[in-house]
Amino acid sequence: MITGSESGGAGVVLGRAQYGKSEVRLLHVDRDGPRHRITDLNVSITLAGDLAETYLTGDNAKVLTTDTQKNTVYAFARQFGVTPVEEFGLRLARHFAGVPSVGRAQVRIEQYGWQRIDVGGEPHPHSFERLAGTRVASVHVRDGGGTEIVAGVDDLVLLKSSGSEFRGFLTDGYTTLEPTQDRILATAVRGHWRFAGTEAAWDASFAGARAALVETFAAIYSRSLQQTLYAMGEAVLAACPEACEARFSLPNKHHFLVDLGPFGLDNPGEVFYAADRPYGLIEGTVCRPGAPPGEPEHQW
Repeated sequence: MITGSESGGAGVVLGRAQYGKSEVRLLHVDRDGPRHRITDLNVSITLAGDLAETYLTGDNAKVLTTDTQKNTVYAFARQFGVTPVEEFGLRLARHFAGVPSVGRAQVRIEQYGWQRIDVGGEPHPHSFERLAGTRVASVHVRDGGGTEIVAGVDDLVLLKSSGSEFRGFLTDGYTTLEPTQDRILATAVRGHWRFAGTEAAWDASFAGARAALVETFAAIYSRSLQQTLYAMGEAVLAACPEACEARFSLPNKHHFLVDLGPFGLDNPGEVFYAADRPYGLIEGTVCRPGAPPGEPEHQW
């Protein structure tokens, strides 16, 4: 590593550094037949390795330009296709990790869901409507070995109008929240699960894990969002045997009962207002016993 003093700095050194191309938007249309299939992706690449010269002296000889990274995404999409997204991300990450100056590569893919529009009760062959929630896949490859794949879902908004309580919590002199035995529970799920290996039936695995977490949210009687998080993690690992760890970030999307008394009206749990902030943020990880450690630099 080149120190700052060697490059004109004042006794400092270059710490962790990385670069890449963020949010390469890609729509792939499969026209093999009259019924088209579309795959809508957002691909982000992060590279790290032998980068000191470009940061400290401006020597770019070892820099793979971010424009080249973008072009590689499009070329690979044409050559190899883009599904399943885990395989597409793995192919890209292995390619970038093979660049001589790159020590590790991470490719993160967001897949936006679409379904066919019904026309006259029949699905239209080439018209679609956007679905809720975003499928994600993140692949980390270290040059010389070490590959990690994470799948999951972001911004999956779930709500249950009953079957949730919150009481028995710690109180002090600043507590004003009243305990409740029946509340609206809502969240925007950011849930990711890490695989112990690099082989799986990716589409079926994702579908099973997503269904398991949604069904668990709906069916479990919730005494806290923390309890719901753990139950969803258990369900994901049960539905996805190739995964060794599930991680969730769940904002508590609060809904408060509106006081209609000033208008001479009652409100028997029918009219609420949704507060977007501040919000509680519940996070946690559910692991299998003996799960192999993850790559410390892999950003989920």
